Amino acid sequence: MKINVLLLAAGIAAAASGQEGSSGKAASEPDLKETLIAREKQSWEAWKNRDGRFFQDFLSNDHVEIGFGGITDKAAVVSGVGSPACVVKSYTVDQFELRLFGPDTALLTYYADQDTTCGQNPVPHPVWVGSLYVRRGGRWWNAAYQQTQTKKK
Repeated sequence: MKINVLLLAAGIAAAASGQEGSSGKAASEPDLKETLIAREKQSWEAWKNRDGRFFQDFLSNDHVEIGFGGITDKAAVVSGVGSPACVVKSYTVDQFELRLFGPDTALLTYYADQDTTCGQNPVPHPVWVGSLYVRRGGRWWNAAYQQTQTKKK
């Protein structure tokens, strides 16, 4: 678990130093929280529906995913989501919290549970999620995603 947290922290530092620019317009924190929660929920629907195209437009080009199988990049996520390898029967997401690390870097954390199998293997659940967003070119991109398995609440 400590390794996942350290890797996520490294992702935050890397994303915060990105050079793609920002619009300079700051959204209010409640509005931003609602916007990012909506995007996160859309990503879970896309995962359930095997919509890799959604992730092509949702993830930053330098996206890092830290999961149970290790570290992957945007191409692997897009390909994996779009494949028939995993079947999502159901999921829930709640307990969202937003942390701002500057005008262009935000971390959305939350609790997620799912009934998903990849091949014959159930996906570990439930999890706490850290989903890092960076604003570049006036748009919020998902730059890092990390899960840590926890106990049922």
